[in-house]
Amino acid sequence: MSGGDIAVRPATPEDLAAIMRFIRDLAAYERLTQDCVATEAQIGAALFGTPPRVHALIAQVEDQPVGLALWFHTFSTFTGRSSMYLEDLFVDPAFRGRGVARRLFVALGRRAVAEGCERLEWAVLDWNETALRFYRSLGAKPLDEWTLQRLTGPALAALAAG
Repeated sequence: MSGGDIAVRPATPEDLAAIMRFIRDLAAYERLTQDCVATEAQIGAALFGTPPRVHALIAQVEDQPVGLALWFHTFSTFTGRSSMYLEDLFVDPAFRGRGVARRLFVALGRRAVAEGCERLEWAVLDWNETALRFYRSLGAKPLDEWTLQRLTGPALAALAAG
């Protein structure tokens, strides 16, 4: 690769340390460090177990990993097709504004189309204006009529207990 070129490739087990760094850096950026409790073993099993539960792409400049896109498949009974849900997108701050995120999104879009996916979806924090502007530049539309719901911790345990 010539200097400054951005390459996007599937993650490998050798990328686990970089993936964990990206996940922790994303948690810090989103002010959610206290919620970031995943271990390298857990992420490795999810990415590289049989079957894999999530998938990841690494963006790199020369041999340096500089970005991560981590996703999984969902399914729509309305369309009868799968979709890709982007769980994490992170670019090292030193490499932002250089097209790394766009390259990751192009790779995701190509993969989604090749796999016959109906949608590519993700969540973004409402205060993250930089990300919101970037997503609008890609043509993404907010789903204002939908709200994300979550059960976790004691509420999830109570539900499971019946």
